[in-house]
Amino acid sequence: MKTRTRVLTGTALAVALGAGTFGAVSASASPAGTTAVAAKKDTPSDKNFTTTTHLTVDAATRAAQAALQAAAAENQKVSVAVVDRNGNTIVTLRGDGAGPQSYESAERKAFTAVSWNAPTSVLVGRLAQAPNLKDIPGTLFLGGGTPVQVNGAPVAGIGVAGAPSGDLDEKFAKAGVDALSK
Repeated sequence: MKTRTRVLTGTALAVALGAGTFGAVSASASPAGTTAVAAKKDTPSDKNFTTTTHLTVDAATRAAQAALQAAAAENQKVSVAVVDRNGNTIVTLRGDGAGPQSYESAERKAFTAVSWNAPTSVLVGRLAQAPNLKDIPGTLFLGGGTPVQVNGAPVAGIGVAGAPSGDLDEKFAKAGVDALSK
């Protein structure tokens, strides 16, 4: 087939498919003002689904700012990260003058805290019994990460890095958690 013939055939095929799709969508659309109701037999069982709680971006930002302010009140230059239950970063704030390593460290501490639903300072102690824990990708077993919990279940993690000790980092992370209850 010549190039022109192939182009014209392809164009005609695309137009025909588009018209068919438009017709199918139009035919299945509900009239204005009506709502579709699924038959009871087609509704999946509730046992197949879970409901989870997530922090909003505003709440995560408020928590990160509270942690950053707690650190600034003690003249510490830190980075703060807030991750969701799955370890995905919601917000990260790098404070003025925070070291370049603090950004990633804060994210990894937050991920570690939410993954194990425990402050990272507690998890450091577990390394004595299971030293291979430190080899899990994305984790950082240093003080400074704390989970955000709802009814005992982890919904997010806050990590702080850059202060001279993990105890201080964790203190600032807890300030972020505390800001969520206000």
